[in-house]
Amino acid sequence: MATAKKLPSGSWRCLVYSHTENIRQKDGTVKKKRIYESFTCDDPTARGKRKCEQIAAEWAANKDAGVTVENITLGVAYDRYIESKNKTLSPATIREYKRQRERNLPTLMPLKLKDITCDMIQIAINEEASGKSPKTVRNIHGLLSAVLGVYRPDLQLNTTLPKKVRPELYIPSDEEIKKLIEYVKNDEMEIPILLAAFGPMRRGEICALDSSDIKDGVVHVSKSMVLDSERNWVIKSPKSYSGDRYIRFPDFVLSKLSKNGRITSLNPSMITDRFRDILKRTGIPHFRFHDLRHYCASVQHAIGIPDAYIMQRGGWGSDRVLKEVYRHAMVDKTSDMDARANDYFENMQHGMQHEIKKAQ
Repeated sequence: MATAKKLPSGSWRCLVYSHTENIRQKDGTVKKKRIYESFTCDDPTARGKRKCEQIAAEWAANKDAGVTVENITLGVAYDRYIESKNKTLSPATIREYKRQRERNLPTLMPLKLKDITCDMIQIAINEEASGKSPKTVRNIHGLLSAVLGVYRPDLQLNTTLPKKVRPELYIPSDEEIKKLIEYVKNDEMEIPILLAAFGPMRRGEICALDSSDIKDGVVHVSKSMVLDSERNWVIKSPKSYSGDRYIRFPDFVLSKLSKNGRITSLNPSMITDRFRDILKRTGIPHFRFHDLRHYCASVQHAIGIPDAYIMQRGGWGSDRVLKEVYRHAMVDKTSDMDARANDYFENMQHGMQHEIKKAQ
């Protein structure tokens, strides 16, 4: 049985002998080359080592029985890939992978890996693009590419994907936020809205927050509530390293947080449903609860807070999101910003005219 070795990245890798190929040299001689199948597991613990060795042993057993990777279907390859990632990826990601396995690329899933061509993949992706957003299609192709990278690495994909579309975001104004906060005063949605608009915290982070996470006026965001593959709400660690962070909230927000137990009894779906109803009742234009984070980031950017601090407060690992999404001037701030710029130019012009008169 092959023994897994730890890579510099922390992942485990097993190499299993597959076959020997004859490689013809320039001088006409033939050199035999041993070909190995590589299996990896991203879990750096001993459990990940055992998992990696298990997958490698399963492949070796199938090989001895005449069942090669090329003879399994794409659907089976998806199942194996998802199982290998089950302990290392978030429950929400695994749930999404399983959803794609069941609903997407139906023409390819029954086919054997060895029979799948780039043309077939392009046709299947074109079919998925009908009625789906470019982002969704790119996610579908991303998982397909990852699976084939493990079980059919010789197939070099050159798929043409839909062009990315810049998202149309709605950033609520200060007046709309004031109206919203006034309406939910003493309501079960008051705390989630305050934490999102002035945090900015995500739905899952808010639902997982406990009074034990708050100390000396600082909120420690260290976990999130998500749906697992069985559609149960579970508490997990943040998706990324930057998601684990500390936020100092305004005193008027901290004073409303529970001193004992969970901060809210709501789950993320309940927050979404209740937030939609609140907007309807208040007459505020529809926007997502997540857009409260846009508001918070936009305010910080408008008042001159450096991006590094905005990223830290919001839990972003890079400024890509800020550049693509969050650097939108709020509608009710535009006139003020324009006035400040024009005042500067006017003062500069007056100064120039004064200098000219003095010279005369």
